[in-house]
Amino acid sequence: MTARKPIMIIGGGLAGLTLGIGLRQRGVPVTIWEAGNYPRHRVCGEFISGQGRAVLEGLGLLGRCEAAGAVEARTVLFICGRNRSPVRRLETPALGLSRQILDALLAEVFQENGGDLRIQARGPAAATEAGWVRASGRRLQTGAEWPRWFGVKAHVAAGSAVGLEADLEMHLGRDGYVGVNRIGGGEVNVCGLFRVREGGQRPEAKEDWLRGEAGSPLRERLRGAAFAPESFCSVAGLELRPQRAAARAECCIGDALTMTPPITGNGMSMAFESAALAAAALAEYSGGGLDWEAARARVARDCDAAFGRRLAWARRLQGMMVWRGLQGWAGAPLLRWGWLWRLMLTRTR
Repeated sequence: MTARKPIMIIGGGLAGLTLGIGLRQRGVPVTIWEAGNYPRHRVCGEFISGQGRAVLEGLGLLGRCEAAGAVEARTVLFICGRNRSPVRRLETPALGLSRQILDALLAEVFQENGGDLRIQARGPAAATEAGWVRASGRRLQTGAEWPRWFGVKAHVAAGSAVGLEADLEMHLGRDGYVGVNRIGGGEVNVCGLFRVREGGQRPEAKEDWLRGEAGSPLRERLRGAAFAPESFCSVAGLELRPQRAAARAECCIGDALTMTPPITGNGMSMAFESAALAAAALAEYSGGGLDWEAARARVARDCDAAFGRRLAWARRLQGMMVWRGLQGWAGAPLLRWGWLWRLMLTRTR
């Protein structure tokens, strides 16, 4: 019997670890190169919605996530200045789970399945060789492009009072938004995306980014909240323009391929989905059924087909959610409009 060809994955985040687990379950030899360590905090909404839950269930991971403390999220509320949506109910419950816990859990399962995880180790700068997959996280802006997008996240420590009206609240502003959701263990995740225009200034303290403007509902929600200092993390210069997999020389999955605007609440799910889409073609390559170029092209074609239209709609929604008119008279009917809610749930998933 011919030995299977190995798959090398650069990046041990959600996409890389999920792909590694899926391939190991198919008997493929896999090595993951991860520059960091576990456990670690990451800028993330820590909110698994859409089809991500089904991917986890298909890999036998849903029960492990629930045992690790994942909590169900069933309701969502959008607030923009004095305007607000009704509390909307999700058709399928989402999951709230700390990335610190989730990444460590996936790393543990990957190794239990016989995967080779090399932490604090970097793969090659260009993953264009046969059998190499890039899953190394978000693409960053280059050059002097404006606006510049920044992500910041922190956890509100268990026991702090955060008076949420829904399991996930999205607080919208003219230059960004903050999501607040329960993640288990009594903690609350607070994660924001902010833009700075050319010549503009950003707050010095990360905590000020997340607490919102004086007098805002977000500021009131977090008035008595104590952030866990070790949970603060940030990332600068995020690239939010959609990318097509077919245009890449590398085989890419997750945020290394393209990042959906966080307003959709679907970024974690897309990482899981891209890994699931890639696993079948890569396993076939490993077994000798496809050459590398055919496998890479199939992964790219499947990802573009699954995500292309969704990313285009997500970009439109991103623009709408930071539109200045949303805080004025136009915001009240828009946020109450059921059509906008259906659009958010169907076109971006």
